Amino acid sequence: MRFVPQFTDGQEFPHALGKVVCVGRNYADHARELDNPVPSEPLLFIKPATSVVDLAKPLEPPFSRGDVHFETELALLIGETLTHATHEQAERAIVGIGLALDLTLRDVQSKLKQSGHPWEIAKAFDGACPLSAFLPLSRVPNWNALSFTLEINGEQRQYGEGADMLFAIPTLVAEMSRHFTLEPGDVVLTGTPAGVGELPRGAALKLALTGGLEVNTSVVE
Repeated sequence: MRFVPQFTDGQEFPHALGKVVCVGRNYADHARELDNPVPSEPLLFIKPATSVVDLAKPLEPPFSRGDVHFETELALLIGETLTHATHEQAERAIVGIGLALDLTLRDVQSKLKQSGHPWEIAKAFDGACPLSAFLPLSRVPNWNALSFTLEINGEQRQYGEGADMLFAIPTLVAEMSRHFTLEPGDVVLTGTPAGVGELPRGAALKLALTGGLEVNTSVVE
C-alpha cells in the first residue's frame, strides 16, 4: 500500500505519496564536514515512494549493509502540480511542512562515488526516508524563521535554520520543477545541516520543528 501523508491533526492528505525529491549540500557547513565542495546550483536526486516509512514508528535500518548515517531535513508537502514554476507558484503549492530523516548507507555511498557510479542504492533503499506528519502552513512562520533539531539519547546532534540554506525554499522548489514535474502528494526534502553521523542501534531520537511539531522515535537493536 502506498504511503499517504497526513497532517498533525490526523487528517490524511487526499493523495498518496508519489516521490521524494531531495537536494544535497544545501547547507555549506554540511558540505564542508564531508569534504565536499559547496555547490553553485542545487544537487538533486530522488527517493521513491517505497523508501518512505512513518518516522514515529521504530526505525529498522539495514545495518547488515554497513554504516547507516542520519541526516535530518525539513520536509515540504506539495499540493499542486508544478512544472517550470515561478517562485510564487512554488511557494503557493506547499501545503505542509514536517521533518524527515534522509538515511544514507555511507559505506556503500563512498564506494560508489569513488568508482564514479550512481549512488541511489545508498539513498533510496526501503525505509530510507522516515517521514513525520505535516504542520499546516498556518502554524509555520516565514521560511527563514524555521528551525529544527535532532537529539539522540538526549544529546543534540543537529540544529538547522531555514535562513542558513544555500538555496531558499521557494527557489529550491521552483528549480526542482524545472527538472521533475512535482505532483500533489510529492514531498521535497531541503538538505541537512552539519552534525550528520552514524545512527546508533537502539538509540532514542527526538526531532522538533518550529511551530510545535515534535516526534519521538527509536532505532531497533
